[in-house]
Amino acid sequence: MLIVMVSVHVKPESIEAFKTATIANASESVKEAGIARFDVIQQNDSPAHFLLIEVYKDADAPAKHKETAHYQTWRDTVEEMMAEPRTSLKYANVFPDENGWG
Repeated sequence: MLIVMVSVHVKPESIEAFKTATIANASESVKEAGIARFDVIQQNDSPAHFLLIEVYKDADAPAKHKETAHYQTWRDTVEEMMAEPRTSLKYANVFPDENGWG
């Protein structure tokens, strides 16, 4: 498993549009065979800050995800909404075991 946490700061005026585009992407992403979870969370005290928590079943799944039309649409749609380039960190799963992710 591979867990990727993507941090995104959006322009304040783009919060709602970003949420709409990102939920559309996440809704399609969870249908991919290689994705166990795709969570979108928004920071309470800084609503322009979002985390995308992407849980992939194997190391090849992120590249396959980036080939999908819904990811490419999301990437192109939100590019101008970002206040700064998004960043990501990769993690290994510790708990729950792989069966606990769905």
